[in-house]
Amino acid sequence: MRSVFSVLACLLPAGLIAQPRLENIRQLTFGGQNAEAYWSPDGRRLIFQATRDGLRCDQIFIMNADGSDVRMVSTGKGRTTCGYFLPDGKHILYSSTHEADEACPPPPDRSRGYVWAVYPSYDIYLATVEGEIVRKLTDAPGYDAEATVNWKTGRIVYTSLASGDLDLWSMKLDGSDKRRLTHTEGYEGGAVFSRDGRKLVWRAHRPTEPTELTHYRELLRRNLISPMRVELFVSDADGRNARQITRFGCASFAPTFTPDGRRIVFSSNHHDCGSRRFELYVINVDGTGLQQLTQFGGFTSFPEFSPDGKQIVFVSDWKAKDRYEFNIFVADWVEGEK
Repeated sequence: MRSVFSVLACLLPAGLIAQPRLENIRQLTFGGQNAEAYWSPDGRRLIFQATRDGLRCDQIFIMNADGSDVRMVSTGKGRTTCGYFLPDGKHILYSSTHEADEACPPPPDRSRGYVWAVYPSYDIYLATVEGEIVRKLTDAPGYDAEATVNWKTGRIVYTSLASGDLDLWSMKLDGSDKRRLTHTEGYEGGAVFSRDGRKLVWRAHRPTEPTELTHYRELLRRNLISPMRVELFVSDADGRNARQITRFGCASFAPTFTPDGRRIVFSSNHHDCGSRRFELYVINVDGTGLQQLTQFGGFTSFPEFSPDGKQIVFVSDWKAKDRYEFNIFVADWVEGEK
């Protein structure tokens, strides 16, 4: 792919880098930390989380697909994550800590390395697109977050500590019929269904060596995980027939199925393992055919295809004016060889 990038770069204006399969890239947000943008069922809106406009930690926002009419739809209290539209387009879900404390929870202690906090006060809430909370969907002790929805089957997949470990679970839209999907010790998260609702893809850190297991358990007791080595897994929608499709020994996450369900677009730093340089890649569901999609040179992640499959939204620090600025972009998706 490097030779392809080099040839295309020579044909483009200075400062513009070719991105295979991505054309007509448009920036939708400008400033702040904007992340995890996901489409509404009609493709007219996006829901995302952001620390912006004077906020101290992430809240949930909705905007039009062209970046206009940005409005906060979470409570403005606590910390939130992982907003997603329900099939009717009139309701959303997201995780929040506001019920435990209206203040932002403390950031994770990274004195002994880069870690993520899995706040035990996170629960998943169902709300209207106007921001009215309708129902609390989880109430088990510990972390409940990272929820996404399959619009065809009406199932939610999410990560929960309900079993004592960070497993994938699924439930109905009203929070009923909770089912544990994974049973291997380690962190399982960021799961999404294929469009037909028959498959799942997610990221996982499954330590096997005794020292790795001890480290994982010690971190989890402090409600922390280390995301430096996570791989992608695919399974049936009920968690059966799980198989690992990446073995990079680095960080691969934010997977999403292509509309046809045959490939997975995801973010990874395997080209520069251990760095904060993440690019988008596409891979077949059997782990073959890896192709790099972006070459922005910084952090790019959280891809998702529009309902009609013609566009892809993602988050990047490309063009950022500040070190910790992340913005939402959308591009036309180009099928076929480039």
